[in-house]
Amino acid sequence: MADTPAPEWWFYHLSRTTLEQAAAPLMAKCLEAGWRVLAVSPSAERRAALDAALWTYEDKSFLPHGQAEAPGLDAARQPVLLSAKAENVNGAAALVLMDGVTVPVDAPYTRCMVMFDDGDSGARTKARAQFKAAKDAGLVTRYFQQTPKGGWSEAGV
Repeated sequence: MADTPAPEWWFYHLSRTTLEQAAAPLMAKCLEAGWRVLAVSPSAERRAALDAALWTYEDKSFLPHGQAEAPGLDAARQPVLLSAKAENVNGAAALVLMDGVTVPVDAPYTRCMVMFDDGDSGARTKARAQFKAAKDAGLVTRYFQQTPKGGWSEAGV
């Protein structure tokens, strides 16, 4: 993990695709940057759906990953680790927070990415609070909304 004094906080507001469809390309970019990823959701269903998406999101490849709760898995060796807990056992530089999971604003990551669905009012409310906390702490914050084609457009917040 890169040594940084404080993480950047990037927010992804989903309105066109599922979280699983949107997360896979973002995680691929993290791996391309040389970062390991920790993706956290309390939902076993979400983690299972994300697991499937990471195997199939591109026809010619998959993202190497594992589920922290899988029996016999060496979580520390996983480039992308899907977990119910925000415990950085795989040395991740990027943290993906889903389904309203929160961590302290000064969490020891290079980048914290909060993904939330427009239809999930609880997760949206928590994302707003995280955005405000990161902004108030003077951290780099970026806010992206999905475009009609499912890409991302940075919004001035």
